[in-house]
Amino acid sequence: MSTSQAQPGLARRLGLSDAVAIGVGSMVGAGVFAVWQPAAEAAGSGLLIGLAIAAVVAYCNAASSAQLAAVYPVAGGTYVYGRERLGEWWGFAAGWCFVIGKTASCAAMALTFATYAVPAGGWARRLVALLAVAGLAAVNYRGVTRTAKLTKILVTCTLAVLALVVVLLGTSGPARAVPVLADVSVHGVLQAAGLLFFAFAGYARIATMGEEVRDPARTIPRAIIIALAIAVVVYLLVGVALLRVIDPAGSTAPLAAAVAAAGSAWAVPVVRAGAVLASLGALLALIAGIGRTSLAMARNHDLPGWLAAVHPRYQVPHRAEVVLAAVVGILVLSTDLRGAIGFSSFGVLLYYAIANISAFTQPADQRRWPRALNVVGLLGCVVLAVTLPWRSAAAAAVLLGLALLVRKLRKGRGESARS
Repeated sequence: MSTSQAQPGLARRLGLSDAVAIGVGSMVGAGVFAVWQPAAEAAGSGLLIGLAIAAVVAYCNAASSAQLAAVYPVAGGTYVYGRERLGEWWGFAAGWCFVIGKTASCAAMALTFATYAVPAGGWARRLVALLAVAGLAAVNYRGVTRTAKLTKILVTCTLAVLALVVVLLGTSGPARAVPVLADVSVHGVLQAAGLLFFAFAGYARIATMGEEVRDPARTIPRAIIIALAIAVVVYLLVGVALLRVIDPAGSTAPLAAAVAAAGSAWAVPVVRAGAVLASLGALLALIAGIGRTSLAMARNHDLPGWLAAVHPRYQVPHRAEVVLAAVVGILVLSTDLRGAIGFSSFGVLLYYAIANISAFTQPADQRRWPRALNVVGLLGCVVLAVTLPWRSAAAAAVLLGLALLVRKLRKGRGESARS
């Protein structure tokens, strides 16, 4: 298939709890604090319908990813699966969609962290976001076991804060009156589902780190499904509690606003601290996952070959992670949160569309779920992608097109040189 066998490998150090923690840390991160407002603006009182649609699409995608990861337990995720099942061009498209989409996610996580950590705003907020990117990149550089340990701590703190929020909102007195789908459109609900999908997509991080998981054929599928199940339950509880108290469309920090509206202003700093920790946890896992996909692409010369270097002591793709941190730093200084979420969702939905096609081609002896899930996942990804805010979708599509064109030109020059 590739030249990856000739490259130095990564160490298998992650067990089931490590993999689940990384997946949950990627999903129950900044999204649970930031994504409600743009999703509610799109869906109105149909917000929970959008959440349910996003969860169904995420489950189908998770099943495809788990089934593929059990057979191809190497770094790279759908980049590898696409190459193996469909051909190198499909793999390249998947890898590129993942890299650009999740790089935008890193910027979104860093900006969410800074929004909660620095109420004053302005350039101080962006500089704090930049420092967070640099600090977490340094943690990843020191080895994947440090990443997993820190992620467990951050996930535990985040879940504790969210539990407090659900209790406070659920016991705050009579629920507010919610319109019965009077302000709902099909397009709005689907766009909300696409935006909410941004929060669910973290289970891919487990698959992209498949080369570092012990007993991957058993561990990866279990970890993906467990992590997604935890995230769906958390999002459903938070969403119901939130809608009980306020309309999330009216606040850029809806959980903090809801806690204040429920008469528990003392808990607002706790919620802000939870958002900070969740953002850091998601950003930490994102940097790790993108570094591994970049490593796999560099091994096959779809990115510069020097990015395939693995640190001799820490056994991480250190050059890929340093470059990623630099690019995310530039985005943090130049983008806004809403645009980053839409851009990320479009790229990642296309990535999972390719995962579903790849899983559909697997023979019976490799299958763990019926092909119908692959079809539902593919259709869901396409529908949600085309309903996202058009500027974000267009920007991501243009970048993908340019990447494919550059690859085509490079391939053409290579073939001319050999003839």
